[in-house]
Amino acid sequence: MQKRHRSLPLNQLRTFSIAARHSTLTAAARYMGVSQVAVSRQISALEDYLGVKLFERGPRSVRLTDAGRLFGHEVAEAFDKLDDATHRFLSDESSNAINVRIYPTLARHWLLPRLSGFLQRHPDYRIHLDTVVKPLDFRNTELDVAVQLGHGDWSNAKSRKLFEEVIDVVCSPAYAQRMEDAVRQKSLADADLLYAKYRRREWEVWAEHAGAEIDRNRGLEFDSSLLAYNAAELGYGLAIGQIDLLESELADGRLVRPFDNQVRTGAAFYVVWPTMKSASIQVRHFIDWLLEISGEKAEFYR
Repeated sequence: MQKRHRSLPLNQLRTFSIAARHSTLTAAARYMGVSQVAVSRQISALEDYLGVKLFERGPRSVRLTDAGRLFGHEVAEAFDKLDDATHRFLSDESSNAINVRIYPTLARHWLLPRLSGFLQRHPDYRIHLDTVVKPLDFRNTELDVAVQLGHGDWSNAKSRKLFEEVIDVVCSPAYAQRMEDAVRQKSLADADLLYAKYRRREWEVWAEHAGAEIDRNRGLEFDSSLLAYNAAELGYGLAIGQIDLLESELADGRLVRPFDNQVRTGAAFYVVWPTMKSASIQVRHFIDWLLEISGEKAEFYR
C-alpha cells in the first residue's frame, strides 16, 4: 500500500528554525513579533509531528537537544535558500534592466537606429548593451538575451531567427570610380581589401560565388566590421558588407556595391536567450519586439 503523503508544517518549521538560531524562545518571540507562548506552542506542535524532543525545558530556561541542534541547522539552511531564491526572483521580476549581448557593428548599424521605438513603447525599461565579441555562453553571466550570428545551435539556450546574413562588396563612390576597369573585369588583383578580424572567410565566400580572385596578402585588417565599414566609406578600399546592416549608408550613397553580387552565407542573425532561467516580462517584450521589427511572429505575446 502506498504511503500517504504528509504535508509539512511549514509555519512550525519556520518558527523552530528562528528559535534554534536565537537559542531562546524569548529572543525568537521578540524577533517574530509574537508572544513567547505562541512560539512555545508552535514548537510543541512540531515535536508532536516529529515524535522527537527539540528543546529541553527547565524551570527557568530551555535549551536545544542534540537532535534539535542538528535538525535546526538543516532547517535554517533550507529556509535561507528559500529566502535567497525568493529575493532573487522578486529582484529579477521588478528590475527594468535588460542585459543584451550584441556585436558592436550590429548595435551601431541595426539596433540603435531602431531602439527608440522600443523605448517609446516601454519608457521605464533600461537597456544595457554588452558588445564583447566572444563565443556566447550564458553560464556565469548576467546576460538576459543576445543577438548573434550563427545557425541557431547555442547550448543551454533557445533562439529565433531574425534575418539571414547577405553580403556583398562595398566601397565609397570615389573608390568604385577608380576601380571601374577592375569591376568590369571582376578582377580584384589590384584592389585594396579591407578585412574584419573575425570575418576574413566571408571574402573567400564572396569571391568563390563571384568567380573572382583575391590576394589574401593585400589590404588592411581591423578588429571589427564597424571599422572596416568606416574605412570603406573613407575610400581606403573594398570591404565585405552585411547588406541589411548598411541600408542607410547604401541608400544615401555613402557606400555603393560596385559588383552588385550579393551572396547568402547560410548563417543568420538570431535572438538568443538562456533556458537556465525564466525570461522576465521585460526580456519577453524585448524578444518579441526584435522579432516584430524583423518581420517574424512573436514568441511570447501573440
